[in-house]
Amino acid sequence: MLGCLNLRSGVINKNSGVNNVFDFKLFRPVGPLSAIVQGIWSAATLASQSIERSLYSDAGSGIIFNLSGQLILDNEVIPEGVIMLPVNKQVATITIPAGAKLAGIRFLPAIGYGVLGQHFDKPTWLSPKDDNLYNLYQLFHVLRSTHFDDDLIDVIHQWALKRIDFTNVIPTTLEKAFEHIDQELTLAEFKQTTELSQRQIERMFKLWLGMTPKHYQRILRIKKAICFLRLNQGANLVEVAQAFGFSDQAHMTREFRLIACITPGQIQKS
Repeated sequence: MLGCLNLRSGVINKNSGVNNVFDFKLFRPVGPLSAIVQGIWSAATLASQSIERSLYSDAGSGIIFNLSGQLILDNEVIPEGVIMLPVNKQVATITIPAGAKLAGIRFLPAIGYGVLGQHFDKPTWLSPKDDNLYNLYQLFHVLRSTHFDDDLIDVIHQWALKRIDFTNVIPTTLEKAFEHIDQELTLAEFKQTTELSQRQIERMFKLWLGMTPKHYQRILRIKKAICFLRLNQGANLVEVAQAFGFSDQAHMTREFRLIACITPGQIQKS
């Protein structure tokens, strides 16, 4: 069931899972925050049932506030507390236990490094003694004492507005590179608009995203195709492959399996 609720500047999408065992709310901000944050979210499960979900690759990173119970994220058991997420290059699997309550913030590609100043190579529980930059455990304790899911999102939203500097989060050159890749232009075409060499561009992507421009473009293409297939479940896969820049349907299926660990046909049936 989908619904929405206005929250200051943005919209909350409400999504209750099968048989209402999973209550998920996603807030997509507008204004300056929308340039760096994909979404702020909250989730909860019933006391009687755990769930497992796939997290598709989007080249972003984020922070999870695990307020109750142990999570299993890509076979890593993570206790209650603040969890720093790596850049998502491939699909990940999260198991949320019965009676869990959590919330989080998801950054756009490269923003996590710009805000936090480092990458994490796997889901990492942040020790309170290492919480020196943003006092995330102070925010964690406020969230833990908050009773309503919409209020969880509002608390994180207000923290982000107050604590994150929106100016010069990532280099202008990288922003332009994202624009070119989003328009399906090649790296060679982007080079014509900048004084950077191809090697410098690749080093910039490696530093800020932990991946090559080509891999980022592959992730973006898969993400767009998945969104399209979910909205157009009867679409012809040959035509979809052509529309999204794959050489043919077999190429699209290989890319889906490598990055999303699922086939286009399975997306259509889900």
